[in-house]
Amino acid sequence: MGSKWSEVQILSPRPMPQSACRRPGPSHPFPTAARGLFPVILISNDDGYRARGIQSLSQRLREVDDVLVVAPEADRSGSSNALTILRPLRARNVGEAVYAIDGTPSDCVHVALGGVFGSTPDVVVSGINHGSNMGDDVIYSGTVAAAVEARHLDRPSMAVSLLGRNGEHFDTAARVAAHLTRQLLCAHPLPAQLILNVNVPDVPWEQLQGVQVTRLGNRHASERVVVDTDPRGETIYWIGSAGAEADSGPGTDFHAVRNGFVSVTPLGLDMTHYPSMEEIEGWLQSAPMMPAGE
Repeated sequence: MGSKWSEVQILSPRPMPQSACRRPGPSHPFPTAARGLFPVILISNDDGYRARGIQSLSQRLREVDDVLVVAPEADRSGSSNALTILRPLRARNVGEAVYAIDGTPSDCVHVALGGVFGSTPDVVVSGINHGSNMGDDVIYSGTVAAAVEARHLDRPSMAVSLLGRNGEHFDTAARVAAHLTRQLLCAHPLPAQLILNVNVPDVPWEQLQGVQVTRLGNRHASERVVVDTDPRGETIYWIGSAGAEADSGPGTDFHAVRNGFVSVTPLGLDMTHYPSMEEIEGWLQSAPMMPAGE
């Protein structure tokens, strides 16, 4: 185990193979799982490499898979899709095939998929996040952002979260993640603009009711900004807590986990709202912008 920092050179990732499942391996530990070929899996998160969630996930996947862990040095929750471009990144080898980077979750995935740590993973799993990522949460989540960065770099990816900031049943979420990684990410090629967002109830494995494919719900607006004063008398501001559930009825991620189901939400990376394009085109034609000088 080393602790020396080294600067990281970002390389271009190699093209994605036709199948993410490439090497022979032992049978999956769950009786209904896919068998045969397994990928090299990259694990990242936004809670930091020491977090219980990523430790549980790594331990579970290492039972049968080759795993590379590249995660932030510290908690980077809420960092969304930020990339560090104004300073170099430094990586620290903190365990066997485990690296900590002084950057964001997206930085970690971007660097790891450049092949600088000796292998180039085929599949990326982000998590297990300490707390849910449902509805509007996905906009801000560093956990989801790591999966998005992987998909931008042509790797099948999935974000996994366990409900509750003080969740206990990380082994449940790890078993779910292992099953979905091999059954879905490995066995079925995802469309190029798609990731999976998975939320797991904080219950023992035996109490899970099943798995539901869901859509994103949404929340009410967040709580108001909290204004305070630091010990030096300077005014400081705290971002308010996330809002309560708003759209959380049947079919949503909120509804599924509330009823004991694992929620699997396919998220599209193309944010274009195609139904509005024709209408906006009409607006622009009715109020043309004149060229400069006319």
